[in-house]
Amino acid sequence: MATQSARSLDGFQHLRRAVLFVFLLAAGFALLFISSYPEQGEFHELVESVGLGLIGVAIVGRLWCTLYIGGRKAAELVQDGPYSISRNPLYVFSSIGAAGVGAQTGSVTIALFFGVVTAVSFHFVAWREERLLSRIFGDSFTAYRARVPRFFPKLSLYRDSATVTVVPKRLYTTFIDSLVFFAALPISELIEWLQLHHYVPVILRLP
Repeated sequence: MATQSARSLDGFQHLRRAVLFVFLLAAGFALLFISSYPEQGEFHELVESVGLGLIGVAIVGRLWCTLYIGGRKAAELVQDGPYSISRNPLYVFSSIGAAGVGAQTGSVTIALFFGVVTAVSFHFVAWREERLLSRIFGDSFTAYRARVPRFFPKLSLYRDSATVTVVPKRLYTTFIDSLVFFAALPISELIEWLQLHHYVPVILRLP
């Protein structure tokens, strides 16, 4: 049973990565024809800088989550650290990272769109995942679900554990997965260059 549960949860983790990758790929193609308004300037640069900060927060946050959850999700119900304030903090940080990716266009609208769409997509992944966790942990998960919000963190609930068992392989995997956010930087610069030199038409401009 434990082995089957671990495999099932690994399947959800693969689904999470696939959802994020497909969304970013589709969004990257769409952004070939969408630009910010204004196209250049201090505000444009400010939005990009804030987005870079969001990407940094996302990567550090995802590593923080992996410190607590790596290799233990099917074996025990993790309720400490980031999992004490949100049942799905990995999805929270991934959504923040997606907003950071959108912000590399210099558009607040696109940044918000990326963040919201990613969060909504992960909502359905979390819903399916929690059905499995409910079967595995029963009343313990029911109590946890009643106390801790699914997505938006409730900071007043924070609690920590005295020790954490680290699984290096999980940390490395999370870090490598997170590099997809940084790929947005050169890609967005390339798209901006193509648009400025009229190699691709700009169909829509968003603030």
